[in-house]
Amino acid sequence: MLKGIRSRLIVYITLMLLLIVLLLEGVFIAAVHYYYLGSAMETLNTRATTSATFFNKYLESYSLNERARYILENLSPEESSKVEVLTPAGQVVINSFGFSSTEQVNTPDVRAALSSGKGSFQSIKPVNGERIMAVSIALKESGSTIGLLRYSVSAEPLYHVIVRIALNAAVIGLLVIGFGFMLSLIIAKRIVGPIQQLTGVAKEMATGNFAVRAERRYDDEVGTLAVTLNYMSEEILKSEKLKYDFISSVTHELRTPLTSIKGWGETLLVGDLSDRQETLQGLEVMTGETDRLIGLVEDLLDFSKFQAGEIRIVRQPYDLRGLLEDLLLQFRYRGQTKQIRLYADLPDQPLPVDGDFNRLKQVFVNLLDNAFKFTPAGGEIRLTAVLEGERITVTVADNGEGIEAADLAQLGTKFFKGRSRQSGSGLGLAICKEIIGLHDGQLRIESEFTEGTTVIVELPRYEVEQHFASTE
Repeated sequence: MLKGIRSRLIVYITLMLLLIVLLLEGVFIAAVHYYYLGSAMETLNTRATTSATFFNKYLESYSLNERARYILENLSPEESSKVEVLTPAGQVVINSFGFSSTEQVNTPDVRAALSSGKGSFQSIKPVNGERIMAVSIALKESGSTIGLLRYSVSAEPLYHVIVRIALNAAVIGLLVIGFGFMLSLIIAKRIVGPIQQLTGVAKEMATGNFAVRAERRYDDEVGTLAVTLNYMSEEILKSEKLKYDFISSVTHELRTPLTSIKGWGETLLVGDLSDRQETLQGLEVMTGETDRLIGLVEDLLDFSKFQAGEIRIVRQPYDLRGLLEDLLLQFRYRGQTKQIRLYADLPDQPLPVDGDFNRLKQVFVNLLDNAFKFTPAGGEIRLTAVLEGERITVTVADNGEGIEAADLAQLGTKFFKGRSRQSGSGLGLAICKEIIGLHDGQLRIESEFTEGTTVIVELPRYEVEQHFASTE
């Protein structure tokens, strides 16, 4: 059984060469056979026809025996064919050796000449110990056949030549097949070698060694596969680094509030609970840190559900403007504590969307929270909404610290937190992108480092008329 590509290549190439050599040699031997035997038969036919025509024309009044004698006496000394004069019964009146015979000659050429005036014959199998070629022509007297003039020659020398040529061709064919076999070994090695090397690299990667690299030997499909394998390894390494950074970041985010809660808890346990102000301050900090932990855990749960494809949104038509106005009231208070000015530019007409109210609120709360988090005191944030055709565009822009260009392309991808030192798991934008995507919208981020960041959310406008038509 052929188990490897190398074995199959060798067998297929060798079989293909064998078939080609057999086909070419068959055609060549057939051509040689036709050339030698055909030329000899044509020569024999020409000489027999010429002689018979001459004798029928100038010896018309001669009897068959007289014609036979005349023919024998006037044969050329260089005549190599056997010349015979036969009776209509096929008996030899005389031949070129001067002998006569009562034995009947009944070869196909004789029968054809008696019936149609001319016949030829080439024996494939030996006749009387040899293969012959013969041509018989009728001798005429007043239109009647009185005998036959037969030219015959042994074909054995020609067959010897043909066999010798065929043997030489067979030797050459074997040499070609042998050369092809050696060439198939080289070709199989050049094709299978890189594949074996890629297999070894893939096995190394399967064990967790992503530092190994595949060598691109040739600019072909296997070379492209090697490049793709290396690219996959690099992406896995990047993903692993992001994952480890994410775990480290989340661990830090979990430990910080826990440390604060534990510290204040111990303080309250050993302290004087009669100090109402200190107790309230401690409880307020513990409540705030607990909210941070709850928010982080909810982000992790949401992200896990998004990754598993288990998040489902409940769509219903509503006015997005109402949601944005509620958020303005909520975040204006937060802006006062940090002296950050929050501006809004909302249209007078409704902003109809067909979406999940809670999930979209989660998105815009996250975007405004990020804007306040990365905007320094005294800065400003602008919330605008525009209805253009079939799209509703909501923009959250700040003049905060901005994002470096190297981080901008990866922002919003899973596990990516960027280089900011602000607290956060790095999951918020990834979750927002997933939610907007589920609403058939888009979320884009534009930013200039130290200048500020703009987050643009585009949602499809809901056709109110269709809603009313469908509910009627």
